Amino acid sequence: MGSIRKARKRAMLTGTALLVGIGLLAGCTGTGADEDSVVDQGTSTEENAETGDTVVIGFSGPAADHGWLGAINSAALAAADSFEDVELKVAEGTNDPIAQIAAVETFVNEGVDAIVLLPTDGAALTEAALAAMEAGIPVINVDREFSSPFAARTTVLGDNYGMGVSAGTYVCEQLDGTSDAVVAEIAGIDSLPLTQDRSQGFADALDDCGLKVDARVAADFTVAGGESVTSQLLAANPKIDAIWNHDDDQGVGVLAAIASANRDEFFMVGGAGSLAAMESIEAGDSVLQATVIYPSTQAADGVALARLIAQGKTMGDLITPGIPNRIVLEAPVVTKDNVADFMEIGFE
Repeated sequence: MGSIRKARKRAMLTGTALLVGIGLLAGCTGTGADEDSVVDQGTSTEENAETGDTVVIGFSGPAADHGWLGAINSAALAAADSFEDVELKVAEGTNDPIAQIAAVETFVNEGVDAIVLLPTDGAALTEAALAAMEAGIPVINVDREFSSPFAARTTVLGDNYGMGVSAGTYVCEQLDGTSDAVVAEIAGIDSLPLTQDRSQGFADALDDCGLKVDARVAADFTVAGGESVTSQLLAANPKIDAIWNHDDDQGVGVLAAIASANRDEFFMVGGAGSLAAMESIEAGDSVLQATVIYPSTQAADGVALARLIAQGKTMGDLITPGIPNRIVLEAPVVTKDNVADFMEIGFE
């Protein structure tokens, strides 16, 4: 365990002074050093794959009361199982910040080598994460950001604004030349920053092609909520050309309301990337024509990064050695043409 502790201290420096020093070394290659040294500063992909000292990782996330959150948990477990040198300690999922703080404190007291944390509330968990970092335990923050940059060694995020941009760009492409098109939006919970980011990205992308959101409702990321607000939306708008629904779980209710209203004059774009949505896109059996991925593999990425950090390794496919302090995953559009490429990461 001593070697892990030393490696962990080295890894936590990587985001600050160590990267500065390495940057200076890389800069020296322009004055006559061997060019190969630029790509030989950190560990290679092959070295990263080799089994190293066992790393104990604590993982805590919210209660799996949504399909996406359930997939977050199962993907984290699968990632840990894929490494022979990772032992994952999993705290019971909870939507109570106090209970999650207690879980983090337990991890610290147990002396885990790293913590992967998807906080139920980023601000509320910031102090607990800071305490873990100060104890020498690197924290990998997933999906919901802490309120201090010092609370995490690395942060892994989905791209909410990018989701909106991807959805809006797709709608623009499909409605090319239809300047009077009616575009509707079915958001999630309006008070959440993630919903605000998705809506802003959507509006910005539509603006680029001369369109706008003509009708908008907000649900609550549930099937019942999706069905209720969609019924209202359809009743108030006899003509619609395109709909973007932020979330595929609430999309089950959205599609039920559309079927009940016997409406099919428009196409719909979903959000998040559920398996059911992908199967429907593949079958072409509804108005759902595409969905935008919000990766449910973020915590799995967190586990993989926690292992590298604790073992003092780097991201082998990057020229610059180290582990990035912030990683924002892309938000690709899934259509019938490429759905087979994404089916494996579709969540149930």
